[in-house]
Amino acid sequence: MSSRFAPRSTPTRTTVRGGETVVPRGVPRRPSAGRTRTWTPPYPLNLGLTLGPLRRGPADPTFRATPDGSAWRASRTPEGPGTLRVALRAESVEAEAWGPGAAWLLDQLPHLLGESDAPEAFVPRHRLLAVTAHRRPGLRLIRTGLVLESLIPSILEQKVTTDEAYRAWRLLVRKFGEPAPGPVPAQLRMHVMPDPRTWTLIPSWEWHKAGVDDKRASTILRAARVAARMEEAAAMEPLQAQARLELIPGIGPWTSAETIQRSNGAPDAVTVGDLHLPGIIGYALADDRTADDEEMLRLLTPYEGQRHRAARLILLSGRIPTRRKPGMPKFDISKL
Repeated sequence: MSSRFAPRSTPTRTTVRGGETVVPRGVPRRPSAGRTRTWTPPYPLNLGLTLGPLRRGPADPTFRATPDGSAWRASRTPEGPGTLRVALRAESVEAEAWGPGAAWLLDQLPHLLGESDAPEAFVPRHRLLAVTAHRRPGLRLIRTGLVLESLIPSILEQKVTTDEAYRAWRLLVRKFGEPAPGPVPAQLRMHVMPDPRTWTLIPSWEWHKAGVDDKRASTILRAARVAARMEEAAAMEPLQAQARLELIPGIGPWTSAETIQRSNGAPDAVTVGDLHLPGIIGYALADDRTADDEEMLRLLTPYEGQRHRAARLILLSGRIPTRRKPGMPKFDISKL
């Protein structure tokens, strides 16, 4: 395993046209020095599979993937906002970061990419999972060490369609966040999510314009007001972390599990209360499309300690039943 930190300036190629300096699209006018790190993981790594859970829809302003295989992430770290670009080159990960949070992001890079994960603890009890695990050796469970950046979008996803939640996250981050630091290509339009105080100052009509009802908005406000206590959960054991989050009215097992799966890398955090997951797991493990949460947990009993990983592998297996339940109805709060 090797690592390397070094500042680097990003060169900008310009042309002069009619006496005016023209900067190509996607290139910053002022070069920005970034910190770099090269890290060689001692295991197979698939960046797309590993970092995929961080992406809240194709237009997520805090996460982008580019055609060259790079993943860009804008985060609000304990040291301030930062932008991280990660790419897998041969067997090594090349990373570059900008902003006040750059050093923190690079320091946390191995945890983000699954160093603290232990997939060897997973023992397949079904052929489907054994085959999927064999075909996906590069899947690692992430550990971001950041709670609010996963908690707030998870609250937005409560009781609405994913499209509605992704739209709300996109609109709120772009309007009340700040542009991601560093030479982020202009076409990516990346932003760092608002700080806790800014979340609490968003006017009620802006929540409504984003399609967020009062219940979800109030839950976010309650969490933002005790942001420091929420962030402490990242250093806790998963069950303790979930209990800490669920002290906030409006945060239940579904939301806490969705959060600590990302912030704490929790391999056993099962998403209960989901509209479709029980049926998917029931169909994959017992050919039962009608499974509820209780039946889902029973079927996952052999994977105690690794139930979240088992669910991820099932979702990646391709054995998904044809949807029979009606989808979550769209709800336009502007018509109330």
